[in-house]
Amino acid sequence: MATLQVQQKNKGAVKWWALVISIIITEGIAYTASMFTRPQISGWYATLNKPSFNPPNWLFAPVWTTLYLLIAIAAWLVWQRRNDSTLYANTRNTYFIQLIINFAWSAVFFGMQQTLGGLVVIVFLWLSIVANIYLFSKFSKVAAWLMVPYLLWVSFATVLNLYIYLLNR
Repeated sequence: MATLQVQQKNKGAVKWWALVISIIITEGIAYTASMFTRPQISGWYATLNKPSFNPPNWLFAPVWTTLYLLIAIAAWLVWQRRNDSTLYANTRNTYFIQLIINFAWSAVFFGMQQTLGGLVVIVFLWLSIVANIYLFSKFSKVAAWLMVPYLLWVSFATVLNLYIYLLNR
């Protein structure tokens, strides 16, 4: 009986460590992407013409930090239901592709100062998030719903990116 209790305790600890690792991975990507973003906010980005609905610069960091936390929790929920299926492998791969595209947007838009390139990347990001939500829903409805604020924000960011491109070409 004591062995069973220790095994259950260890499984609980592994689950929580997996959540911590998921958060570290996603927030680490956010932090790394911010290396492209932060220096440009008061520099290149400040010189761009922006639409009237452009949010204040201070809003982006807390929004993205929160979204990355939701993304990490969603991934953790799906990970808990992982299996050896092709569906899970596709879900996992789609998740990581979405994270890579998310990172790429910061590198292209801010790092390369390419508003059109950023627009192309963010459209692929939006599509990958939609695919991610669909695939996450096969494992956890809660995980899928946790990704919806991310999709909504990227939808807004796509429109913002489009307007910035149009106003500055």
